[in-house]
Amino acid sequence: MLVNGTPTRTVWMTDGVVHMIDQPRLPHAFEVCQLQHHTQTANAISTMVVRGAGAIGATGAFGMAQAALEAPDNGFHQYIQEAANTLSNTRPTAQNLFYGIRSVLRAIESEADDTARARLAAVDAAHAVADDDAACCKAIGEHGAALIPHAANVSTHCNAGWLAFVDWGSALSPIYVAHRAGNPVHVYVDETRPRSQGARLTAWELASEGVAHSIIADNAAGHLMQRGEIDMVIVGSDRIAANGDVANKIGTYSSAVVAHRHGIPFYVAAPTTTIDPDCPTGMDIPIEERNGEEVSHTWGWSDEGSFIRVRTTPVVSPTRNPAFDVTPAELVKGIITETGIVQANPRGISSVARN
Repeated sequence: MLVNGTPTRTVWMTDGVVHMIDQPRLPHAFEVCQLQHHTQTANAISTMVVRGAGAIGATGAFGMAQAALEAPDNGFHQYIQEAANTLSNTRPTAQNLFYGIRSVLRAIESEADDTARARLAAVDAAHAVADDDAACCKAIGEHGAALIPHAANVSTHCNAGWLAFVDWGSALSPIYVAHRAGNPVHVYVDETRPRSQGARLTAWELASEGVAHSIIADNAAGHLMQRGEIDMVIVGSDRIAANGDVANKIGTYSSAVVAHRHGIPFYVAAPTTTIDPDCPTGMDIPIEERNGEEVSHTWGWSDEGSFIRVRTTPVVSPTRNPAFDVTPAELVKGIITETGIVQANPRGISSVARN
């Protein structure tokens, strides 16, 4: 995708240094972080400098590659395992993170008797994870664009654009492909409290691409569906269970229920790396609960021109902050993958799931 006319990925690695867009600074400032060590990369995942299923999957892979380059010859494999544990413990819900880490671990294990070759294999595997993510998301766009009616009003939740992946994105990829083909699609962008990834990130992406859009409060989506002003919903996913249940940003389930009530097709877009064939149902997906200050405080750009944090709740009021929810498979019209659209049921999932 383009940033100020320049082709840009969300995260990449050169000479052992991980580069990533500093997403909490968007949309008010575009900055790129440079992370020298796998522990810095792990911290960037946990603090959501980088976020989104595919993006943290590639970041986890790059972090493992960094660890392979850092590890001493004596104790190499112990260092690698400790790094894998550090990276795995950053965020519990997104399946792509574990896929990325596991892919690099397998490459290292394939060269277990030659440390120098293991280091090279780790770097190659990490780049392969990132390239695969970008290619899958482009294919998702090509498959999904055919589902979007001419001049449709599409609702989405959170950010599942190219900022959430290495490039193209999942839920927004069909919109980009349709838009570039001349379909004047309009997107209703749920704000997505508490971190406002829709209002900050999805809107920034759509504006950069020239896609017509309107930011709405999360609770406005049901009203617009009831009035017939939304034609379809496309969201992303952080993990898909073997039975087709889908975990995505908190608030997705509410959108799916209302869409179902009004007969509006609800699609999930995700690369097959998001599928967890070892997770039987959505109730088995671990749901991350984040710091309550994300609910009690808000970051924003002041009229005076500074990036500030303000409290919006009473000091004495406690908070809860589940980061994800689970949408049951029966509410999902179809899952848009890089191989095509599959049904959200065990047969459909098993037909495309990766090991």
